[in-house]
Amino acid sequence: MPAHEQVDRWGDESPEAALPGRRLSELVEQAVRCTADCCGASSMVSEAGTERPAAVTHPDLAGLVAVQLRSGDGPIPDALERGEPVDSADLLRDERWPEYRAMALDSGVRSSVTLPFRRSGLTVTLSLYSFRPGALENTSHGPVQALGDLAASCLVRDRSYRAALTELGHLGTALRSRPVVDQACGIVMHVLGCDADAAFGVLRRISQGTNRKLADVASGVVSRRGRGLERDLAALLN
Repeated sequence: MPAHEQVDRWGDESPEAALPGRRLSELVEQAVRCTADCCGASSMVSEAGTERPAAVTHPDLAGLVAVQLRSGDGPIPDALERGEPVDSADLLRDERWPEYRAMALDSGVRSSVTLPFRRSGLTVTLSLYSFRPGALENTSHGPVQALGDLAASCLVRDRSYRAALTELGHLGTALRSRPVVDQACGIVMHVLGCDADAAFGVLRRISQGTNRKLADVASGVVSRRGRGLERDLAALLN
């Protein structure tokens, strides 16, 4: 696929494309395609207080990611802490990260590099692996860098997009419940002889005291037309 078509795919605004896992899968697949001597790739999103979505090009690489997260030791944790690329030209001679190193060599991986990309409180790590020592030394300067930068920017945009959709959903719910709340306020105003602000305050106190949604409380008041509520409503007015 031509480079411009690969970049265009990141602009897809469909709900599936907005999922972090889908973005990461696209990233690792494209990174392998444009890196010579690369036998596979993994990527992960790290964001405070959230899960860590990840993607790999081969099932064996999932173990390499998992062992680093479990032990807190390896190229990924180091790259997250330092904010700069972490590589090993030859894992056979590298004495760092014993658990990661042993699993990598058992899988035939001799060299790796992990690149971090930070944007707005979010960090994407992209790890590339090779069966050959020294094969990934210049990876951090080239197409992979551009792909990682773009992926991180897209993930931040996706996060904002999902937040906007959630806010719109809440707004839509509020707008749909507005008529029944207004009607309930009118009933409370009639029953208690109070103004609109006081009536809304009564409904809100009922909602908070009973742990029910305001719209549900309002529906109950409307369905009863205020009958039998005079005493209870009057107590809440004070």
